[in-house]
Amino acid sequence: MNKTINFVDLFAGASGLSEGFYRAGFFPIAHVEMDKFAAFTIKTRAAYYYCIENNIEYLYKEYYEGKINREEFYAEVPNYKFDTVINEEISDENFKEIIKRINESKQNKGKNDIDLIIGGPPCQAYSISGRRTNKSNKKDDKRIYYYKLYSKFLKTIRPKMFVFENVPGLISFENGYIFDDLRQTLSAAGYELDYKILNASSFGVLQDRKRIIIIGWKKEFGLAYPSLETTSLDAKINDLLKDLPIIGPDSVNPPIKYSVKATDYLKASEIRNGYKKVSQHITRPHNKLDLEIYKRAIELWNKSKIRIKYSDLPRSLRTHKYVDGFLDRFKVVAGNEPYCHTLVAHIAKDGHHYIHPDIDQCRSISVREAARIQSFPDNFIFEGPRTSAFTQIGNAVPPLMANIIAKGIKKELKSL
Repeated sequence: MNKTINFVDLFAGASGLSEGFYRAGFFPIAHVEMDKFAAFTIKTRAAYYYCIENNIEYLYKEYYEGKINREEFYAEVPNYKFDTVINEEISDENFKEIIKRINESKQNKGKNDIDLIIGGPPCQAYSISGRRTNKSNKKDDKRIYYYKLYSKFLKTIRPKMFVFENVPGLISFENGYIFDDLRQTLSAAGYELDYKILNASSFGVLQDRKRIIIIGWKKEFGLAYPSLETTSLDAKINDLLKDLPIIGPDSVNPPIKYSVKATDYLKASEIRNGYKKVSQHITRPHNKLDLEIYKRAIELWNKSKIRIKYSDLPRSLRTHKYVDGFLDRFKVVAGNEPYCHTLVAHIAKDGHHYIHPDIDQCRSISVREAARIQSFPDNFIFEGPRTSAFTQIGNAVPPLMANIIAKGIKKELKSL
């Protein structure tokens, strides 16, 4: 693929946003991400694309199947593919160093300008649940003001356009003051901008996931918020799960063969992409108490489509005295519905909100199942321990959604 439009990804996470843009024909100048495991995830994906572009995918498959370790795999990939990954915290203190490294990467790729900045600062501070857990420390939470750093990058790099992603709660946070200031700050950097609340379910993702997508362009360009093509792949969550091998709690498996052929949805979404084995189909352990609750929750949902309430459990299964605060603590992923409820990073702490609908498996969803709900392809490897993989997945922008946004951005840039 001839990739001519470049981008920088700030607060890149596991690079779900980048994945969508790469598929649309963009190429990365830099990814900036502070978490070391997420940074390795980005490097591994960069190495994957290097293998694809150079017809040596067999090398990636050897790593994917555990035949070689990461160090051995990386040794076969030129360093310049990894130099795009800047494993640093975005801060005023690190700003100059990050800009320096972005410029070095840009020059190494023979580019004079950056076409696009994409990224979404951490959203926990703005989310409704985040506000509840962060009341006492709100004023000291520097994440609230990351948009000012984002604007600083815009002023310095001067890309043609930008994409800023976050949770809808950003709009109402602090009675709208922060959102108003954000728009004024980005506008003062020299950009016209517009925003929409988009749902990932409108773009082929089997998940109810609403996000605010702010798109901006240099004021002198006279562009507009791109037209985004919605799509429905006419599937249910079971179409996303049923080809995966049956496993129980605390399963730590090497890549294993799929149990059945790919469903139409898995083919259309390209989640299944020609590999014979699935990786990271691993689950967390559960105690007997939780498993009994899971069983009851699954039975109630599958039989009556009713969510179990914590207050409905017998006292012998309740470990929290404050019952009202845990009413929706346990939630089954709705297998017969067209989408799952929103997947969030809290899945790294426990799986109670993401119980597998198959009572014979009676567990929370695996890393790979979570990745599929976010529309990541099966050959996408999340580096780090299981908890980090869940965090990376829960924080990500679904690649299918990102790809549609990228195509819209591409049309606008091509019009210049």
